[in-house]
Amino acid sequence: MTTENLAEPKALQVGDAQFRSVADAMPQIVWSTLPDGFHDYFNRVWYEFTGVPEGSTDGEGWSGMFHPDDQEEAWARWRHSLATGEPYEIEYRLRHRSGEYRWTLGRANPLRDADGKILRWIGTCTDIHDAKGQAEQNEVLSRELSHRIKNIFAVIGGLIGLSSRLHPEAKAFASDLRERIAALGRAHECARPHSDESRLTVGDSTLHGLLGEILRPYREAGTDRIELAGDDVPIDDRGATPLALIFHELATNSAKYGALAAPSGRIALNSRRDDGGLRVDWVESGSNASGDAPEHQGFGSKLVEISVQQLGGTITRDWRASGLEVVLTVLPERLHR
Repeated sequence: MTTENLAEPKALQVGDAQFRSVADAMPQIVWSTLPDGFHDYFNRVWYEFTGVPEGSTDGEGWSGMFHPDDQEEAWARWRHSLATGEPYEIEYRLRHRSGEYRWTLGRANPLRDADGKILRWIGTCTDIHDAKGQAEQNEVLSRELSHRIKNIFAVIGGLIGLSSRLHPEAKAFASDLRERIAALGRAHECARPHSDESRLTVGDSTLHGLLGEILRPYREAGTDRIELAGDDVPIDDRGATPLALIFHELATNSAKYGALAAPSGRIALNSRRDDGGLRVDWVESGSNASGDAPEHQGFGSKLVEISVQQLGGTITRDWRASGLEVVLTVLPERLHR
């Protein structure tokens, strides 16, 4: 055996000691496994969090720390990562030393040698229990607010129906108005913020189909004030909500200040694939607006910026005397899984 080979185990021991020192200093749970998934190391925070004796969760012993309802999914994803070498990521509940189960984010990546062979897996568990609880509370409040808003739309529609019976000569007008109110309610459900649990299930829809639903309240029978043309692309639940937020905000602002507020105002929408991305042009004409950019950015504009970021894109606005021109670019892979 050469001197180099004799030195190799010592170097590995030094490296292992350094890893353990760094892992013990970290404020989150750190663990590692052999290439076959055998858990052989947990850092100090793991034992502080769980309160179990050192070494008691080696091998498959740590599976008993999962909440019973989370074990099947956690093991299925872990076996998939072991078989494919793909990174591991999942949210599951771990038993705390207090006896309660707390939500954690589990992640792991393979450590490979120069030839790509997996030497071991290095993983972490991050306590997200409080953040997840706050998100769930926000979701409940969001659903309650959305429910009340939809009730307002329903009450308005009912009042219009009552009035139309008292004034039969306005029946056609009232019917058209009720349809617009109902369409606003549907647009609101598309555009309100959603969590993973409440996210819209749109199936295999398209960009033009979603835009048609969002813009329906602003269309007028027998006119073409809103023109939609260009390339249509598939979208699903992932892209539906941010897109709906963006165009619902543009349409609302246009109805208050832009082309849709003017009798002769028009909107031309054109979508096209452009250099691997998707570009959508929103061009207003016939507007009575001043052409000056607003002095302050409202909450709706901030929501638009966040939605554009979720879609991996950009948005530019040009306020002209003839009307607002918007250019939106997004990544197609953010619209459809």
